[in-house]
Amino acid sequence: MTAAPETQNQTQNQDQASARSRTTLPPAVRAAAPGGEPRRSVSQLRATDVYAMTGAAAAALALTWLLFARLLPFDGAVGFVVVAYALFLGLYALLVSFDEDGPAVADRIAAAVVRSLGALLLSVLVFVVSYTLWEGRRALPHLNFFTEDMRLAGPLEPLSTGGIEHAIAGTLIEITIALIITVPVGLVCAVFLNEVPGRYARFVRTIVEAMTALPSIVAGLFVYATVILTLGFPESGFAAGLALSVMMLPIIIRASDVVLRLVPGTLREAAYAMGTSRWRTVWHVVLPTARSGLATAVILGTARGIGETSPVLITAGFGAEFNANAFSDPMVSLPLAALKLVESPEPNMIARGFGAAATLLVVVLALFVVARSIGGRGPGQLTRRQQHRRVLASRKDARRFGTRTPRTDRVQQDGRARQETRTHREPGPGPRTSLRKPAQDPRSSS
Repeated sequence: MTAAPETQNQTQNQDQASARSRTTLPPAVRAAAPGGEPRRSVSQLRATDVYAMTGAAAAALALTWLLFARLLPFDGAVGFVVVAYALFLGLYALLVSFDEDGPAVADRIAAAVVRSLGALLLSVLVFVVSYTLWEGRRALPHLNFFTEDMRLAGPLEPLSTGGIEHAIAGTLIEITIALIITVPVGLVCAVFLNEVPGRYARFVRTIVEAMTALPSIVAGLFVYATVILTLGFPESGFAAGLALSVMMLPIIIRASDVVLRLVPGTLREAAYAMGTSRWRTVWHVVLPTARSGLATAVILGTARGIGETSPVLITAGFGAEFNANAFSDPMVSLPLAALKLVESPEPNMIARGFGAAATLLVVVLALFVVARSIGGRGPGQLTRRQQHRRVLASRKDARRFGTRTPRTDRVQQDGRARQETRTHREPGPGPRTSLRKPAQDPRSSS
């Protein structure tokens, strides 16, 4: 009977030893919300918003169908969409007002209007591209459509004869001439407007803003009167490139001006503080910082010029043959070829016209990709070739610093020792004593 307490003590000691040998993790403690309030969701889209939007859309469609089909003598798809959209906004505001106050309701309505307008623009863009590709589906699969001109193709010829090779070449030649003229001139003018303020800069900015809304036919007539009639140049791709440059130049200047204004002034101040001149600051600081925006400005100008028809028709004429000479003979572009082809009542010619329009879309997309690849890098980002050059320059500097000759070190040590000796020989701030001998009196020597 007396051994029971000892056995219990031994069991307790064994349990305590096993408890000490095991590692026990503390329970996870969730941090309480500040102030004791429940956590709020930071998501912009909530379940109540989805329910309100879905219910408002369904109710708007039902009420619009009831008005158009049963109650009122209304008809037409456009009117149906407009009435349904107005009812949707009203019902959506009513449902949101049950849970939110006035400012929140106004904010939700504004967000719905902005998003619906964005969806409308996107749907219009998708419709235009899809319709163009669908109408040109009969001409695009033929390889001769991209490798032949229309010299041997008449209105009744099948799609296996003729193509738009001459229009593709003409578009590329004309837009290249326009870019060679407008890119340097536009960028220099934008830099002038930002770096040299004054009355003349304000006058130039006003002229540029006025030329932004210049009709394309006016640009074509200007080049026709000055270059073709006055200077005697023939109708050619060069004249068309000049007309396109007149249209593209104000767009590039205006967009580049806005982009250069966004460059922080502290970058310029830092460059000036290091003693850099103005043109080096612009070349090495301002332009690299705004490179992406400048590429976008060039893309906008290119999109404006590559789709023009009337300036090309006036200055370059129209032809059905391939012409690679930009200074003689008519040269046609893709927009002008598409216009002339769809004017024909023949289905094959209309298919060729929509195929030319689809090809123009692909050309614009390719130019956009090239421009973004060239200027899409942010400030300070280097290409692989530039990084390789930077690494080679660093290695060269390291070798130059590591192979310093003993003679160079000895010359530097002698220079430092000579400087210290000169410092010790300088007199102190105490009274100076003259080392010159006093002059003797001539009378005493006599």
